[in-house]
Amino acid sequence: MDMLYVGNIPIGTPSQEFQVIFDTGSSELWVPSLFCPNSACSTHVRFIHYKSSTYWPTKKTFSITYGPGLMKGFLAYDTVQIGDLVSTDQAFGLSVEQPRFEGKPFDGVLGLSYPNISLTGGIPILDNLKNHGAISEPVFAFYLSNISMKRQVIACSGGCEALVDTGTSLILGPTRLVNNIQKLISATPRGSEHYVSCFAVNILPSIIFTINGINYPVLARAYILK
Repeated sequence: MDMLYVGNIPIGTPSQEFQVIFDTGSSELWVPSLFCPNSACSTHVRFIHYKSSTYWPTKKTFSITYGPGLMKGFLAYDTVQIGDLVSTDQAFGLSVEQPRFEGKPFDGVLGLSYPNISLTGGIPILDNLKNHGAISEPVFAFYLSNISMKRQVIACSGGCEALVDTGTSLILGPTRLVNNIQKLISATPRGSEHYVSCFAVNILPSIIFTINGINYPVLARAYILK
């Protein structure tokens, strides 16, 4: 799977392991629960709450809308581990509905974003780790210097800020800047989409993202959807 950043995290005591997306675009951690009977949950690893001695449920319910689907669940607390870091009394969600998640190659989502966008009011895991002294700061950032194509800067000539969202494979940008790219690759507009010949993919230029002075080229076969 080369579209998402995923990893395994243990939850509970004794631990139960889940494969989750590390998502910088959200703040919630959630996994499927035994209270979710549909196939979207039953085909994934579900948290067996009664087997964890550190599990603490609440009556708070919430829902989250993602690009691929919707998750509805309730808030609970338990011990969660990332690598060697252990987050005790960690808020996390247990899904009771998650339509359109059938067949997804992950069990849940681990949000790495800020507390102020949390939909549950729970403390995100990085902030909880900081509060417990496990890490010094819950911070990670990138600075996007510019974007170039055909050796010319096409966007962010004076530098710009960008959200690095590991929960999606899409690259989004302002309409004017994206239109510059479409013109440079001679894409033909059709409605809200632009098209190029499949034969052109091998000769189209790379889009180069310059982050902290380092160039990251994106080849045409990566930015053209076939």
